Amino acid sequence: MSGHSHAKTIMATKMANDAKKGKIYSKYGRLITVAVKDGGGSGDPAKNAKLKAVIEQAKSMNMPKENIERAIKKGTGELAGETLEEVSYEGFGPGGIALIIEGITDNTNRTLTDVKVILNQNGGKMAGEGAVRWMFDRKGIITIKSEEKTKEDLELLAIESGAEDLRWNKDTLDIYTKPENFEKIKKALEEKQIKIESASLDMIAKEEVELSEKEKEQAERLFEALDENDAVNNIYSNIKE
Repeated sequence: MSGHSHAKTIMATKMANDAKKGKIYSKYGRLITVAVKDGGGSGDPAKNAKLKAVIEQAKSMNMPKENIERAIKKGTGELAGETLEEVSYEGFGPGGIALIIEGITDNTNRTLTDVKVILNQNGGKMAGEGAVRWMFDRKGIITIKSEEKTKEDLELLAIESGAEDLRWNKDTLDIYTKPENFEKIKKALEEKQIKIESASLDMIAKEEVELSEKEKEQAERLFEALDENDAVNNIYSNIKE
């Protein structure tokens, strides 16, 4: 199975390397605000699963508590904020890789133009609706580290909790779930005192494409350029890692 959103990987790297925290916190602030609105205006993570997941991701990026609370209040209407809309684009990148680009914007026309320009400048192009999405499945991904338990023990716990698939990446285990089982499996692992590094619903490629080293470098430049755009939150591809 393909790995996580490229944008999340880029954001984690930035936190470690150049601390572009303002841009990252702004993106998560928008995600939190939209999650509150999608949850019927509920700012309570205990009653809003989507909000709970986003807050956990934001905390993993060391987003300050006051920033999180401000974003929640914008979603509930306690604080004034811009009108935000979720957007999703499909396209192709270097080597013909399939792309799904997700974001949140206060200006859909501007963001569409920005994404088109970035793709065109980096060996990619936009695709029509449905041209790419069929190549992906929505899956839950829960990442845990092998610290106190052996790899075999962690795998067994994941399978007992209902995991659909497993994938090791050095000392971390990615547990893949069906979307409808995501929260149940996450809770089961937490109840077994398993420390969760990250948990999110991502788009996973059904089949992966092998790229040359040159094409991989072009793709990385494309992902970086897309991630620099304030509206872009997630970039999914079918690159074989």
